[in-house]
Amino acid sequence: MKVQTSETAVLVVFAVTLIGCILAGIPILAALALGYLIFFAYTLNRGYTVRDIFGMSWKGIKTAKNILITFLLIGMLTALWRAAGTIPAIVSYCAGLMNPSVMILMAFLLNALVSVLTGTAFGTAATMGVICMTMAKAMGCNEILAGGAILSGVFFGDRCSPVSTSALLVSELTHTNIFDNIRLMVRTAIVPLILTCAFYGVCGIAFPAAEAGNLSLTESFSGVFHLGLIPILPAVVIMVLSLFRVQVRMAMLASIMTALGVCLFWQHTDLFLIVEILVNGYQSPDPSISSMIDGGGIMSMVRVALIITISSSYSGIFEGTGLLNGLKSKMGLVSRKITVFGTILMTSMVAGMVACNQTLATMLVDQVCKDLEPDQQKFAIDMENSVIVTAPLIPWSIAGAVPLASVSAPLVSIGAAVFLYLLPIWHLIVRARKAV
Repeated sequence: MKVQTSETAVLVVFAVTLIGCILAGIPILAALALGYLIFFAYTLNRGYTVRDIFGMSWKGIKTAKNILITFLLIGMLTALWRAAGTIPAIVSYCAGLMNPSVMILMAFLLNALVSVLTGTAFGTAATMGVICMTMAKAMGCNEILAGGAILSGVFFGDRCSPVSTSALLVSELTHTNIFDNIRLMVRTAIVPLILTCAFYGVCGIAFPAAEAGNLSLTESFSGVFHLGLIPILPAVVIMVLSLFRVQVRMAMLASIMTALGVCLFWQHTDLFLIVEILVNGYQSPDPSISSMIDGGGIMSMVRVALIITISSSYSGIFEGTGLLNGLKSKMGLVSRKITVFGTILMTSMVAGMVACNQTLATMLVDQVCKDLEPDQQKFAIDMENSVIVTAPLIPWSIAGAVPLASVSAPLVSIGAAVFLYLLPIWHLIVRARKAV
């Protein structure tokens, strides 16, 4: 009983400290580092040596080593997709589909498309999200609805892209195949996707845009890039290879090499400049489009890699000390009352409130709930339909706050991110019916 009391106390201290740091504007990395010190002190007090603690931490970090390697490739990929004109070409052609009556719907669909291609919610928000919000404001659309549609879209792909770090994290934690997971994720998302499209389509009619301006982006991008079909090849390569279930890192390498060829022979980019772009990211020579297209590069992934590293070290300490055993022992009783997925969903919301980021929340849910569902494939989909999409709904979590801030949308847009609500609700209904 005394041990369980101390476990509860240290978790409460951690939660209060983390949330307090976020509210005080302290960077999430510093807050997580402070959290590590809290768990370090707790573990020392339990009688473990410093060497034991570092061993636990390293064991946790090793579980994420493949993801950290993938981060390196993602940084290179997203930089070269910008430099090769891949993202500008896709954005330019998609922007031509816009008109005021379907602006909200298209904001969702276009951000969903780009997020599937890039696998990053933050990166999609900083590119297609910014463009869609700019166009929505120019048309006089409701900014709350536009922000909600963008948030829904960026996490659609963040959840089920073959190059998504969250999808890779879930597959690593559950020891499942990411392509099998994606197939099941798509299947479970069909009804929520249709309902989301219907909702945003009706919103476009119920809240018509005031006016439409000149929204052509082709001229702006063509001043810097040679457009056409060639720049789209890197995206085609990774999608085709993914369909044939080629290993993710190999597919990404193939796309990187394709983008490198496009940079050299289509965009005529200097080789030394390409090396700099790979490391530091792409920077447009035209300031008028820099806010829409700049980014990527290995250095852009350092911060999120550090978040993963610290969060995974928590995981090692939790497992080594049994810190979460008290919570885990209660999960079985709860699941019998509100179903297994209901318990995972409830845990996901609490974890998101405490962790303030998607990565740590995912690891907490895995630690606490993994014994509830013996079928790891089902557990992977349960996590994808809960913690991955509920983390952005926590107002103080960086998962939702950062994308909304990137596109200059109000925080209340969280309430209009209907796909992130419909997906777990629909999955809860389906799982409850199967349990009867």
